[in-house]
Amino acid sequence: MFEPFGVLAADEALYRLLLRHPPLDVAELAAAAGRTEAETAPAVGRLTELGLVTLLPGAPVRLLATRPDAAVDQLAVRWQDQVAVARTAAAALLADLPVDRRHRPEDQVEILFGRRSVAARFERLQRSVRHELLVLDRPPYAQEPAEPNRAELEILARGARVRGLYAPEALAVPGAFDVFEAVVAAGEQARVHTDVPLKLAVADASTAILPFSREAHEMVDSAFVIHEGSLLEALVRLFELLWAAAVPVPGARPAAEGAGAGVAAGAGATAGAEADRQLVTLLAAGLKDEAVARRLGVSARTLNRRVSALMGRLGARTRFQAGLQAAREGAVEP
Repeated sequence: MFEPFGVLAADEALYRLLLRHPPLDVAELAAAAGRTEAETAPAVGRLTELGLVTLLPGAPVRLLATRPDAAVDQLAVRWQDQVAVARTAAAALLADLPVDRRHRPEDQVEILFGRRSVAARFERLQRSVRHELLVLDRPPYAQEPAEPNRAELEILARGARVRGLYAPEALAVPGAFDVFEAVVAAGEQARVHTDVPLKLAVADASTAILPFSREAHEMVDSAFVIHEGSLLEALVRLFELLWAAAVPVPGARPAAEGAGAGVAAGAGATAGAEADRQLVTLLAAGLKDEAVARRLGVSARTLNRRVSALMGRLGARTRFQAGLQAAREGAVEP
């Protein structure tokens, strides 16, 4: 289980033995494992250093196995720290390479085939983020989103920034808007654009992943991974151009936070302000009428009446324009 993190198989066997017993001292553990104390003591030292075993005070000192879930978390953090150190060292070593060998084309592009390989590489890319993750999001998906991306929540939790740029059709997928609101509530900066040309994720402006094929049925089964170079710089520039032209779309938040301007101020009451905020959010996200009505739990007739009133206040000619205009004018804060 722990071998990928550098834990010796013999050491893991001792850890598993401790999991099945109350705290033992070194002599008791050695006897239970059928080993000598001289063999067991160094292994206990390694397990303790890795955080897999805790030393309990007393005489003799007893050993307590760390919970497996906590143990994996500690090993993962240690592994990530080691990877970061190795990357820093590798970057320094590049100075020893001749200039003409530092950026070979074959080193800048990987091609992945197979849905599992693509998903695993995307997971690794997210785990590597230290400063900022950029995402262009549009269908198709390997499966309908049911819950927020755990890796993204971890990125946000450690203080890095996530900017997500969504196609309207991405938010119309069943369950997607709930996930969208959750990640925005967690800190993602989100915008919507009517013309998101491709799926893309960029980690720290140093690595990008995007579909290998433009065919919808193949888009999740193969991918390019782009490393530092002019192609990566172009992809980051594309994201920034789309971001500048896109409209901020917030997730769910208490109505009081948005009160005092635009639609919320005109509503006159907390419930009305929140209802208008939700409506503007959904319209700015580009959802179709049936999706908006279903989301708000109202009939199509009620929705039409509310949208007409909103369009009248904003002087908008279309539903989508009303959502965009409301967002730009501050009825919906970024």
